[in-house]
Amino acid sequence: MAHKDYVSRGKAKQSPPPKPPVPWMRIIITLALIIGFATFLWFIKDNAPEPAPGSTQSTDRRQQPEPLPEPPEEEWEFIETLPNRTVEVETPEIETSDVPWLMQCASFKQRPQAEEMRAKIAFAGLEAQIRATNGSNGLWYRVILGPYESKRNAERDRHRLQDVNINTCQIWHWNLD
Repeated sequence: MAHKDYVSRGKAKQSPPPKPPVPWMRIIITLALIIGFATFLWFIKDNAPEPAPGSTQSTDRRQQPEPLPEPPEEEWEFIETLPNRTVEVETPEIETSDVPWLMQCASFKQRPQAEEMRAKIAFAGLEAQIRATNGSNGLWYRVILGPYESKRNAERDRHRLQDVNINTCQIWHWNLD
C-alpha cells in the first residue's frame, strides 16, 4: 500500500497579489503645486511696501519705542459727596384690614387624609389646623395655615411648602367667623 505524505506535498503555489499602479498624476500635480507656491513666495519676498516718508514706523526694529506718557491723575468726586447724601425711597403702605389672610392647602372628605397632610406640613416646620366645614356636599376637613397679618407672610410660608413639594396651597382673605 502506498503511503501518502500530506505534509511534504506542500501547498499549491499562489502568485503574489499584483502591486497597485503608481499614481503618477497625483505626484505630478502635487509637485506642480509645491513648485508654484515656492515661486510665489520667492516673488513676494522683495515686494514689501516701503514705509511712507515721515511715518512713525521705522525699518530698524531694534530701536527703542517711545516711552508712554504718564497716566493722568484721576479725580473722583463721589468719594467726598457720597457720605453727605441721603437716598429717599418711596415705599407703598401695606394695606391692613380686619379680615386676616389664611392659606388653605387641602380639603378632604375623611379626617385621616387631612391629618396626613397636616403631618407633611409639620415636617416643613409649619403648624396647620384642621377645620371641619359643613357645606352643600357634606362635611369637609380643610387643612389651613394662618391667620397671617399680611399676604407677604403667607406667600413666604407657601414658598416654604413648595420647597417640600406641597403645591396645592392657596391664599385668601377669609373671615374666621
